[in-house]
Amino acid sequence: MKIHKQGLAVLAGVMLSGSVALAAPMAYVPNEKSGTVSVIDTATDTVVAEIKAGSKPRGLAVSADGKRLFVSDQPDSALLVIDLEKRAVVGKVDLGESPEGVSLSPDGKWVVAAVEVSNSVAFINSATLQKEFSVRTRGKNPEHAVFSPDGQWLYVSAEEADQVDVVDVAKREQVGSILVGTRPRGIGFLPDGSRAYVASEVASTVYAIDVKAQKAIATIKAGTFSNGVAIRPDGKRAYISNGKDGTVSVIDTETNAVVATIPVGKRPWNMALTPDGRKLYVANGRSNSVSVIDTESNQKLHDIPVGELPWGVVVR
Repeated sequence: MKIHKQGLAVLAGVMLSGSVALAAPMAYVPNEKSGTVSVIDTATDTVVAEIKAGSKPRGLAVSADGKRLFVSDQPDSALLVIDLEKRAVVGKVDLGESPEGVSLSPDGKWVVAAVEVSNSVAFINSATLQKEFSVRTRGKNPEHAVFSPDGQWLYVSAEEADQVDVVDVAKREQVGSILVGTRPRGIGFLPDGSRAYVASEVASTVYAIDVKAQKAIATIKAGTFSNGVAIRPDGKRAYISNGKDGTVSVIDTETNAVVATIPVGKRPWNMALTPDGRKLYVANGRSNSVSVIDTESNQKLHDIPVGELPWGVVVR
């Protein structure tokens, strides 16, 4: 059988595009004490690279095109820009003293960083890498700033206030606050944007928030010192890390009941799911590891050694 060169080229192109499409995402883990970001191949669950990332990297987000990683560096009061192909820092944006949580807007336009000392959230244009404006928040010591799926709202957890501050992104101002328990930390939205889940550490309680009403409609007792929040892409489960217990609580979002508790490492912190929702990656701050959880069986698969004091995970 004769195959034309053009046909072979098309076939090769299809095979190549298929291999690219099937490539597993990477998990990025900021290690506070090591000053690095560990890169984990989620296909093999092995660390394939370590990237130098300032003195104390914490919050992080990946650009919409997957080419850059944005990382807050607390001592340098800056947002570091990492080229993921070069695996090196290629830029820096001044933020103000003690930046923490970082996230990307759903349209990919804004990178935001919660800045503790100034009680504000900095908005950085992801294309120009310029800080365009900041929004002052009322709650003291903001830690996380997370967009609603439609990009209308930005929820900001205030560590030293019993509230979540609500920022109207279009108006560029805070328009309200939602009362929760003591020391709120992690925030996660359901994919349809109808509800958000907020973990309050000292209260060891998770608050389910009605986004339209802007108020808590349910309280859920998780483990001790509940902290990080991750929502499965289908919206059926919320995952809560419990710092003192060394566990992850699994919440059924239909009933708002805890349906499983999974042992992980010491001082689990922030977490992230793979895009298909099948695996959850949990940063264990005191174990210097990341636990990998099978979300179908609610079982820990294994632990991956990373740098010292891992703070969180982002998967892309």
